[in-house]
Amino acid sequence: MPTTRRDFLATTATLAGLAATSRLSFGQTALAATPAAFNPKSAVTADFLKLIGQDQATELLKRLAKTNADVKFKGLKTLAGKPNAGGDMLTGYPYTEFYDWDLYFENLYLGYYGVYPYCYTNLKEFLNRQTADGYVNRSLHKQRDQQHFKPFLAQLVVLGARQNNNDYMWLNTSPTTATVPENGSYYNRLKKYIDKWFSYDGDKNGLPTWNSADAAGTDNQWSRAGQIGAFEVEGVDLASYLVRELRAMAVIADHLGQKDDSQAFTTHADQVGKLINDLCWDEKDGIYYDRSEKTKQLVRVKSATCFMPLFAGVATPERAARTIKERLTNENEFWLAYPVASYAKTEPDYYQGSHKLPNGSNECNWRGSTWAPTNYMIFQGLMRYGHKDVAKELATRLFNMAVVKNPALREYYNAEDGSGLGQTQFWGFTALYYVMLLEWHLNSDISSLEAAYRPIIPEELGVKYEA
Repeated sequence: MPTTRRDFLATTATLAGLAATSRLSFGQTALAATPAAFNPKSAVTADFLKLIGQDQATELLKRLAKTNADVKFKGLKTLAGKPNAGGDMLTGYPYTEFYDWDLYFENLYLGYYGVYPYCYTNLKEFLNRQTADGYVNRSLHKQRDQQHFKPFLAQLVVLGARQNNNDYMWLNTSPTTATVPENGSYYNRLKKYIDKWFSYDGDKNGLPTWNSADAAGTDNQWSRAGQIGAFEVEGVDLASYLVRELRAMAVIADHLGQKDDSQAFTTHADQVGKLINDLCWDEKDGIYYDRSEKTKQLVRVKSATCFMPLFAGVATPERAARTIKERLTNENEFWLAYPVASYAKTEPDYYQGSHKLPNGSNECNWRGSTWAPTNYMIFQGLMRYGHKDVAKELATRLFNMAVVKNPALREYYNAEDGSGLGQTQFWGFTALYYVMLLEWHLNSDISSLEAAYRPIIPEELGVKYEA
C-alpha cells in the first residue's frame, strides 16, 4: 500500500464522540434565549443563536476561543518547527508542516475575523522557493517530486487583499531571498506558477493532470486520481480550482493595472470551464467525473470532488440541480448521516475509519470520511446555485457533528456516525464547521472573489479575535 503525506506520523489516538444527540434537525428550531456572552448585531444573527440554542451557543463561544488560542500558541511556528507566539508561519497541524490548500482553508477561518497577514507569510515563503520553470512544492519541509502547489495561491492573495483595503501593490516587489531571483516579482512568480500547471497536459486538450491522489489532497483515492507520479487523470476538481485561480489572477491583474493580463486570465478561465462541461459531464449518471488522459474515457469514480464545478460556478443550472438531487443528496451515495461523504457509499473501495499503514501510522482516509475542505466548497456551491435548503441542512449537520457530538475539533470524521478521526490536536480547516451555519443565515461567502468583505464574527457576534 502506498504511503501518504502523513505516513511519517506516529499513530494518533481515537477519540470517541459524546453520547449526546443533536438538538437540531433540518427545519427545526431550538427555542432558547440568546446567550449573554454573544452580542448579536442583527436580527438575522439573533435568529441563528436562537436556532442553535443557548447551550450550543455557549459551547460555540468556548470553541471559538479555544481555536483562536490554539492558532496563536500552537499554530504559529518558525520554519524550524519551534513554537513561536510571535511567529508568522501558520499551520493547523501539531507536527509542524505547512501545506498548500490547508493554508487556504485555515485562512478562510481567520478571515471571519479580519485576520489576514497569514495569507501572505507562508505564501511568500512558498514563492521564494519557486524553481525556474515555475514549480512550487506543495509543502515547505517535505520536498516532493512534481507535486505542484494546488491552485489556491492567487485565491489566497485575493482573500488577504479583500481584508486589507485591496492592497495588491506588494505583488510588484521581488523577494530578496528567492531561490531563483530571475523569476522576478511576486506577480510574475504567480504567472509562472499558473503556466506550470498547464504544462501538466500531455494530450494538449487544455486540462492538466494531477500527479496523484496524494497530490490532489485526497490522499488514498488512488482509484480516482492515481498513485504517486501517475500524471494520468485530468481531475475535474483540478480544472475547477484552476477556473477560480484564473479568475483570481484576473482580479489581481486588474488591481495592478495589467488589463491585457486580466482579459487573458478571464478568457482562459472561460475556456477551462467550457472544457469541464464538454469533457467531464456524464449525462447518464448526472455527475461530473475526472477524465483519463491515457484512455480518453471518464473515470467513473464518484468522489466528493465531482461537485467542484459548483464551487467554480461552471456547472449549468440544470446540471447543478440534477447532480444535487440525484447524486449529492442521495442517501445511498454521499448524503449519509454526516455529509458529504468523500466517496459515494456505492464505490467498491468505500469505507469509514482509518487503516494502519505499513509503518504503523494511521492513514488519512478519503474513501468515505467527511472532510472540511470539500464540504466547505460544496456548501458555497450550493449557495451559489440557490439550493439554500440543502446548504442549510449540510451546515446544520456539520455543526452538530463538530460541536454537539464531538468534544474537540478533529481533522476529519466518520460520515456514518460522526465520530472524530485523524489528528486529535487540530485547529485547522475543520474550524470552518463552526461558522458555516452563520454564513448561511447571512448569505455570506468568505471565499468570494468579488463580494465586499465583512468580518462576520466580530461584526455579527461581537466576538473579537483575542487569542
